[in-house]
Amino acid sequence: MSGFTKIVFKLHNFLDRNKIKNNLKFKPSLTSKTLVFAHRGSKSNCPENTLAAFHEAVRVHADGIELDVHLSLDNELIVIHDEKIDRTTNGKGLVKNMNAVDLKKFDAGSWFNPKFTDEKIPTLSEVLKLLTDLSFTGYLNIEIKTDKFDYPGIEKKLSDLMKETKWPFSYIYSSFNFDSLKKIHTFDSKAEVNYLTKNLLTLKSHYKGSSTDFISGIHPRRTYAFKHPLLLKSSKRPLRLWTVNQETEIRQAFQQHVAGIITDFPERALEIRREIQDQSK
Repeated sequence: MSGFTKIVFKLHNFLDRNKIKNNLKFKPSLTSKTLVFAHRGSKSNCPENTLAAFHEAVRVHADGIELDVHLSLDNELIVIHDEKIDRTTNGKGLVKNMNAVDLKKFDAGSWFNPKFTDEKIPTLSEVLKLLTDLSFTGYLNIEIKTDKFDYPGIEKKLSDLMKETKWPFSYIYSSFNFDSLKKIHTFDSKAEVNYLTKNLLTLKSHYKGSSTDFISGIHPRRTYAFKHPLLLKSSKRPLRLWTVNQETEIRQAFQQHVAGIITDFPERALEIRREIQDQSK
């Protein structure tokens, strides 16, 4: 038996022995089929993490939408992926060093296509309003971007915002930062909390996510998940893979019945899912 195979079986035994308190009541619709989450909105044909991208994700009927939140200098929840605005706007600098009103001055769309010149960096409140206005009823996956900077108070501010309204959609949290997940669970204990991981091979992150009661699901990098399917089968928590873009990988994810995929191409992923469902009838 190879060294890696021994690790896999040790993990499998660990999960079985501890049972991981699988009495957590996951919503059936979150686990009954492989859901399609639009990564930063529909970023294949719109500038990522903009209102246009989220509008497109709703238009194609994505099951879920994934976005990223940071905290501005004046403590506003800002929707953008990077810590700096350089890559996705015509400005430069760190989000945490600018007020929300100043962040709004930059063009967040032209880098992708000139027709998106009017797109701005949205606040989370603006995204929530848009999704409500569009009657979105899927799942919003909010990634707390504290893996590089520790934004003091972001978890409390985020949970307060999400709990203050009964949204037409459901929401879940995710993060690479385990401490942020602990904090958000303390503030919003009814919400699903998901642990983002890059590499399960070390087993450290997988053990932590699988053996902690409040962790509802695990979001691993798709390359590692596909390379080691035994670990997928041994997990007792729902797995949602990121970022699944190649058609062969999208089909593989559906065939392995993972809980969800996070993709830049939600419309195509949904088409593939329908094709597979039609073939199985």
